[in-house]
Amino acid sequence: ARASAIATGGRWTTSSAGMRYRPARLDDVAAMAHMRAADWGTEEYWQTRITGYMQRSLHPRDALAERELYVAEDEARGLAVVGFVAGHLTRRLGCSGELEWIDVAAAHRRAGVGTGLLRTIASWFADAGALRVCVDPDADARGVYLELGARALGDHWLVWEDIRLVRES
Repeated sequence: ARASAIATGGRWTTSSAGMRYRPARLDDVAAMAHMRAADWGTEEYWQTRITGYMQRSLHPRDALAERELYVAEDEARGLAVVGFVAGHLTRRLGCSGELEWIDVAAAHRRAGVGTGLLRTIASWFADAGALRVCVDPDADARGVYLELGARALGDHWLVWEDIRLVRES
């Protein structure tokens, strides 16, 4: 089922099929770091990295200050954080937005959570006027992004020429 946006005091969440998507908070960092560390390093490393990204003290190459992170909460598990996505405005590779991270807890993969997160950040990019969005995906995610309309941009990168297509798919 397609997610629907719900206004929440200037911020918003979406919900779909038992998942709720909302802007991330600093108290979500431990859960996000735990997910990243399952495949990519240590929780301490990711706590520092994600916190710095959220607080705008760490910047990816060519990143602008505007950025957003969203989490997916499982309503059946008492709103436990089971996924997150991060993106920022950029000048990298001629893009106006970059998908920085997307992670879903192993038990929730292949259940639409990642697609829900991608649609959520796609809405933020589109609302920010960043339509050309790039990502440097790992091999596991590449096929999903291609199915959702991305195309190759060099050897490693993919790009959506109009991220609104993801939001509307």
